[in-house]
Amino acid sequence: MKRKIIKTADGSTTIHLEEWDEHYHSVHGAIQEAYHVFIKNGLAVFPRGGISVLEIGFGTGLNAFITLLEAEKHKLKLNYTGVEAYPVSAEELQELNYVKELEAGQQSHLFEKMHAVSWEETHRISGEFVLTKRKQSFTDIEDKEKFNLVYFDAFGPRVQPELWTEEIFSKMYTALKDGGVLVTYSAKGSVRRAMQAVGFTVERLPGPPGKREMLRATKHSMYLNAKGI
Repeated sequence: MKRKIIKTADGSTTIHLEEWDEHYHSVHGAIQEAYHVFIKNGLAVFPRGGISVLEIGFGTGLNAFITLLEAEKHKLKLNYTGVEAYPVSAEELQELNYVKELEAGQQSHLFEKMHAVSWEETHRISGEFVLTKRKQSFTDIEDKEKFNLVYFDAFGPRVQPELWTEEIFSKMYTALKDGGVLVTYSAKGSVRRAMQAVGFTVERLPGPPGKREMLRATKHSMYLNAKGI
């Protein structure tokens, strides 16, 4: 499938899959979307750190890198697992401008290290950030009560509807600990209903630039269940 690096509205780059007319990030701003969906409405739910994050769609590493920057800034100890079936090439990584646009020149070696380390092994990228990259299909995920937070950043339901089903969200629900949270840029009714069907409590939240809404789903904690909520 032909792939092209393009610039989004906030100046940051993304990858365009021409056959699908699909992008790795929002054309309205890759960095803006990542911060709004995954940091503001995801990571910020856990201000004390010491949490485990699962990213569905490691892709360009943008979400992982901004999470690393937040972890370093706020001293949040994070274990981060990125799942990706089709890793981005070294040539494509050279064309991405995230370090420049994030004004993170002093951390450029960390972005490079994230992509350079081996798959299927755990690596300490920085003092606060531990990374495991898994080359794996989303349908093969079998984790149980391991993560506090899921970044669900798969390609959209228009082009890959099979990734937005009850079967997949059941795997996400099982992978989360009690009280865990899943955030995604999608706000489709069918996505929300699939999440609810497997047990999530789902909120519609204001979306990033160019999108009216996004979704945040929570796995009820034992405390809430004990209260009958």
